[in-house]
Amino acid sequence: MHIHHIAIICSNYEISKKFYTEILGLQILREVYRSERDSYKLDLGIENQYVIELFSFPNPPKRPSRPESCGLRHLAFAVGNVEEKRDELVSKGLICEEIRVDEFTDKKFFFTQDPDDLPLEFYEMN
Repeated sequence: MHIHHIAIICSNYEISKKFYTEILGLQILREVYRSERDSYKLDLGIENQYVIELFSFPNPPKRPSRPESCGLRHLAFAVGNVEEKRDELVSKGLICEEIRVDEFTDKKFFFTQDPDDLPLEFYEMN
């Protein structure tokens, strides 16, 4: 068994679409507008692997991120070079936490957030 995809509901479709595609660099695999739901569905991939469904719905409630609440805590992306990824995201205007080291694995990681304050972690692969 493995994870098929992760679904995210955003508050502003165009802002989130730009964030996930232009800033994070995910690929658009399919985009559809579902008129009966007044909703967009954007399938996004990494290296052509389907990973995220981005949805828009009219007036979704705000996601509680802080303090941390029950439910999905964050998404984590594996990257080859944590420093380079952090520098790239900062150069694109994102506020990123400082790089830390996982006390159990000795791997580097940092957090930022998407336009709706969903925490995103970038974790060292090597």
